[in-house]
Amino acid sequence: MNAQVKIEKEIQVSHQPQEKLTFGTRVAYGCGDTACNVVYGMITTLLTLFYTDYVGLPVATVGIVMLVSRVFDGMADIIMGFIVNRTNTKWGKARPWIIWMSVPYCVTAVALFTVPQTNASLQFWYIFVVYNLCTSVLYTAINVPYGTMSTLMTRSSHERDMLSIFRMCLAPVGRIVAVTFTMPVVKLFGDDQAAWAKAMAMWSVFALAMLIICFVNCKETVTFEALKREKIPVGTNVKALLTNQYFWSTLMLWTVTCVHYTVVGTSLPYYCKYIFHNDKWMYSVLYLAETGMMIVGAMLCPLFLRRFGKRNISLCGAIIAVLAQLAFFFNTNSFQWALITSLIRALGEAPLIALVFGMMGDVVEFGQWKYHIRQESLVFAGGTVGFKFGTGVASAIMAALLTQAGYISSAGAAVVQPESAISMIRNIYLWGPVLLWSMAVVILLLYKLDKKHSHIMSELLSREARGEM
Repeated sequence: MNAQVKIEKEIQVSHQPQEKLTFGTRVAYGCGDTACNVVYGMITTLLTLFYTDYVGLPVATVGIVMLVSRVFDGMADIIMGFIVNRTNTKWGKARPWIIWMSVPYCVTAVALFTVPQTNASLQFWYIFVVYNLCTSVLYTAINVPYGTMSTLMTRSSHERDMLSIFRMCLAPVGRIVAVTFTMPVVKLFGDDQAAWAKAMAMWSVFALAMLIICFVNCKETVTFEALKREKIPVGTNVKALLTNQYFWSTLMLWTVTCVHYTVVGTSLPYYCKYIFHNDKWMYSVLYLAETGMMIVGAMLCPLFLRRFGKRNISLCGAIIAVLAQLAFFFNTNSFQWALITSLIRALGEAPLIALVFGMMGDVVEFGQWKYHIRQESLVFAGGTVGFKFGTGVASAIMAALLTQAGYISSAGAAVVQPESAISMIRNIYLWGPVLLWSMAVVILLLYKLDKKHSHIMSELLSREARGEM
């Protein structure tokens, strides 16, 4: 660790100004992900329940929309990565997109919950268009620049880790505000489709305020004169990205965390409704408890970061997450036991969730060292492709499994689900986290970039002193 600290000091003194980011800047940066998660948290958790049990759409229809939309998402992320790479304004490359896209993003989020009461075909196309406008276009146009911005605010790996920690401490706040409080608010406002739209309008106003705070307080300070003199062909950029082994590692790790949110967030409302027989408060309590423990775990990461490194504490946490979920198998009908095991699982999930964006920042430096090409926006764009595709596929798979199991959609009317559907809901919630976090354990065992980073940064500083990439 002494070598790492030495490199950090060299960067601070000799290369870029203002490497030490203030507490206020870190908080403001985290507010950006709070805003994103207010909206995207709803999309990846309660939106399926809204479409099936309040609009009355077949679960298969919802799954098709979310799966097909991932094709557009993938293209949008890559395109946005190149757009950010070529953006040059007085505010920087990534920062302006946060303010430009904020209002349209919040407006379309409300539109997701204003599905017209018409025939099924028109409802399908309404959902398809609005869902893609919100997630594939506007969310992408905020989230790719937002992730990229962390690498343009500092060259320090430790400072990027701290930005990642603050980001993932504050990101769950958005999900808590939206997801945890939505069901009680919906019940308060009349427990119908209009109540959902009113709730989403409230959350969107909050999200807009968070995006403005992020834009105003975060500044881009990292520039490279060598990049201004040289234009890298698209094919060269793509080849360098796809042959960067650590890009694939971080992409899969980020996908694991996001698919976990989707699997748990989507299946848990059904689990509470049909297995715990409570659709009023149990889901909110479980989600709030798990999310709150993730925040606590993320806050603890700085205590261990310099001594053990990102990879080691993330690996330890992933193992804890697997064991905690397996422990739930001993009593799957107990709400109290679900609460206890989800708290332990969340503590294990926290390190990877908190540090994965710091890992992506290191991937940018690794790519520059190996290929002499700096690819901030493409690394983060590729990461969002992975998690969007993963969450879309996960949603579609769950929808297909529920359909095959005979799940009956409803719009307000009470229905009796077949035992096969209830069994499927149980299996999705039980086995999904086990499979996902076992995958994270394997990937982290193979991840070696932490050990190489000090040498990489030392060589990069020498190159840059000579005006080279």
